[in-house]
Order: sequence, then C-alpha cells, then structure tokens
Amino acid sequence: MSAAYPRLTRWFSVENLFILIFILTFLLRFLFLDLKLFHHDESIHAWFSYDLLTKGSYTYDPMYHGPFLYYVTAGMFYLFGQSDLVARILPALFGALLVPLVYAIYRLGYLDARQGLVAAAFVAVSPDLVYFSRFLRHDIFQLFFTLLIVVALLYYLERKKLWFALVAGLAVGGGMTLKEDMPLFLVILITFAIFLWWRRKIHLPPTWKRDLILGLVVAGAIIVAFYSSFGGQWEILYTGLIKAWNHWTAMHEACRICGPPYFYILLLLLYEVPIFILAIFGIMQFIDRHNPFPGWIEKIREYRNREPAKTFEIDEVTGKNAGHGNVPWDKKELFFAFSIWWMVVTMAAYAYIGEKVPWLIIHQLLPMIFVAVYLMTPNKTIVAVIGIIFLLFMTWHVAFTPGDINEPIVQVQNSEELREVMAQIDNSSVVMIASKDYWPLPWYYRGDKWDKMKFYGQIVDQTTIEQVNPDMIITHDLESYPCLPGYDKATYKLSYWFSIYDQESRLPEYYFQRDGKLGSINIDVFTRNASATGCY
Repeated sequence: MSAAYPRLTRWFSVENLFILIFILTFLLRFLFLDLKLFHHDESIHAWFSYDLLTKGSYTYDPMYHGPFLYYVTAGMFYLFGQSDLVARILPALFGALLVPLVYAIYRLGYLDARQGLVAAAFVAVSPDLVYFSRFLRHDIFQLFFTLLIVVALLYYLERKKLWFALVAGLAVGGGMTLKEDMPLFLVILITFAIFLWWRRKIHLPPTWKRDLILGLVVAGAIIVAFYSSFGGQWEILYTGLIKAWNHWTAMHEACRICGPPYFYILLLLLYEVPIFILAIFGIMQFIDRHNPFPGWIEKIREYRNREPAKTFEIDEVTGKNAGHGNVPWDKKELFFAFSIWWMVVTMAAYAYIGEKVPWLIIHQLLPMIFVAVYLMTPNKTIVAVIGIIFLLFMTWHVAFTPGDINEPIVQVQNSEELREVMAQIDNSSVVMIASKDYWPLPWYYRGDKWDKMKFYGQIVDQTTIEQVNPDMIITHDLESYPCLPGYDKATYKLSYWFSIYDQESRLPEYYFQRDGKLGSINIDVFTRNASATGCY
C-alpha cells in the first residue's frame, strides 16, 4: 500500500486531473454533435456560410453579427463538406478550448490548484456552456477570444514579452469581428486597468507603448480584413459602425425579444444554481476579507455580540476573516477583484439591454465561475463537487435529450418533428411552400435540392394548386386549408419554445419535472393521396 500511494498521488496530479477534465469537456461538446436539428438561427448562419462558399460574397449586416463565423464555417464546409455536424465542429472546439485557458491562468499563479480544477470542471459541465458550444452562433467564439485576451494580458504582465501583446491584439481583433457586444468587455478591461494604474498595482515594461501600438495594429488588421471582405468592400469600414449602432439601438428601443431585468438570474437559477450560489458567497468572502466599507463588518460583529480579533487570521475551515485587518492585495486578490468587476458590470449591462436571449448568459457565466471559486475552503469544495454532479445531470438533459425539450435555453428551436416532414419531402418530386414560416428548409434543401420547391410564402387558390400539381403542400396552420381533395393533412411543430404563460401556475412543479406545454409555430402538411377526396 505504501508503494502504491506515491504512484496514485502522481497519477492524480493537478496536470493529470486537468487532462481528465479536458477529456470530459471534449466529450460533452463533440458526442452526438448533430443529435438535434439546427436551431432557427443556426440554419441561417449555416446558409450564409454556404452562400459565401458557393458565391464568394459576403456583406456585413448587424442583424446577423460579424463576419468571422461565416468565413471560418465556409472554410470548414470547403474542407469537410456541408452538414450540421461540420458546421458545429468549430463552436465545439472553441468551447472546449476554454479549459486549457483556465489551466493557463492556474499555471501563472492567479488560481491555486483547487480553484483551477473546480473552475475548469464548472466550465466543462455547465449546461449553458455545453449547450452553446454545440451551437452555431457567434457567442462561444467570442467567449473564447474574451478569455484569450485575459490570459494573454496576464502572461504579458508576468513575462513582459511582445508576443503576448500580439496575441492579445489577435484576440481583440477576433472578438470585434464576431459580435457588437465585444466593446463591452473592452470597456470593463480598460476601466479596471485604469483603476490598477491609479492605485499603482500594475507594473508595465519600458516597451509597453510599443507593445500596445503593435497589438492594436494586429487587432486593426484583422478587423479591416474581415469586415472589408478581404479588400472587396472597403465602404463597410466606415458604414458598418453606424449600421451596427443604429440597428442595435433600434432593437433595444423596440424591445423585440423583451424580458425583465432579472431575466438572466432566472436562467441561472434554472441551469447554473451551484455556480450562482457560490459566486454570491465568493463576493461575500471577498468583502469580508478586504473590508472595503470601514466599520461595516465591525458593526455586524458588534450586533452579534462578537469581539473583533486584534490580529488578522484566516480560518482554515470557513475561510473567513478572523480579525478586521485587510488581506494584502497580491495578484490572486487582484484577479478576483477583476472577476467580480467583470461579472457585475456584465450582468448589469445585459439586465439593461432590451434584447433578452439565452445565449447571452454565457458572457455573464464565465466571470461568475471565477468568482465562485474564490477562497475554496474544504466545505466550499464539497459544495462545489456536489454542484458539479448536479450540473452534469442538467447538461445531459438539455444537450442530449433527442426529442423536443420544454426549456427556455432553446429559445426558438426547430422541432425534431421536422425529420418526418423532411422524409416526406425527400419522397416527393414537387413541394409547394405556401407559408411565411419555412426555415430551416432552405439550409436542408440547399443547392439543386431546392429545385423541387415551389415557394409562394402564403396560401394560394385551388387553380394554382392544380397547375403546380405538387406531391406535398406546406402551410402555416393558422393560414391553411380545412382540407384539400386528393391530399391527407397532418400538423407538425416547425419550431418551439418554452412558454412561461403555460407554466406560471405550476412553476415549482415545472422546475423539478421540466414538463408541460410548449409554445410552437405549427405547419400543416398535405401529402398526395388519390383516395382522399373529401374533408375530414
């Protein structure tokens, strides 16, 4: 036993545990990657990427965010062919690479081993991070570049090498070519850097001005290259910013997809309870240790009839300040101060912004994970381990349930019932689409496969149907025909969403059972049947 113990200890070293966590991260993102049909937005993003590949054209439209996603996805289509699986490979990869970046922060000493491992495990199994890593949207790419900026700057502060400033510039450029909310993180970063400079907590090398300029040159070059379509549309460089500002200002004022300021807190309580609770506790620990409000902690202790200790000590079990002195501001404490600032400002900004969509939660969740692992005492570690198990079960539910799920994380997800509809389309020679709602069909029937489709966008008269003589007719169920002679009629869900109105009288029951009625857009599908001569 004594001989086996050192080998066991070496096997469960911090590095090996990080490797195990990364393997789990990789599996959760790549396993059955095409299990679910494309989300409505995914099909549009894949279609634009396919259009870029086949026609060689792209023009920035702020409604669909920046060009990076379309160029890299078109590149994947060129290399590996066009499919749901291929389209999701890069989001899954970028989502998985968050764990090595957490490891890099640990290696620099800004996280201790326990903090680093728990943070990496939270990233690995978080339902939101897993779900949106298996999802062709810009956000997981941007989250990777956001954390890469943090890591590159931390390495620059530690090593004082130009190379890390250039990597930071690359990450800034990558993030700016993805989504219009990347400037929010840059504001958070710059304001905290100003605070550090004002408090003389940051020490830059003599070459910092040169390094900053060169980093900005790299970022600018990437931005110019992508937004100009690599030199094909230079006008976007001066019209794109105005278009983005006007579009998203209008979206905020219109409240197109509205929600209360606490919308994302509700999502956190649905999917990320352990992280949310530990983050709140982490902030309380941080305040307790640094006592930024003079006399506040002492008044609480006096109210509890507790005598303040004369010297500063940290209780090894609770991690609380045993006295009322302040903890020295070493680099770990500064990193957690930044994480708290990052988390609070991000949550406040997205609470204010009118557009409330589930994928924006991941930008708030990442800093929350770092705050959650502050001062990982033994008791807090036990809670974290239990929380990781809870998160793993929730992740399996939202990411690996093959059917339609009654969860707000899906927003407007194309229904798995469409697989049966598409099987019928495949067996038809002519298909009439008489509905304004028809995505994701353009993606699944791209290229020559669209030749069988006769698109009208609304219901047509009987004469038109007789002239086209389709094998199959698709209509919106609210703008449809009671029946059509010679056709069988069936109704399918096209897309669906979680409906709060159908659950509001049973929210506690829904929370634990995740059942109930779905909101949906439905289509009527008429398939040819020579014996169907009347209405049913």
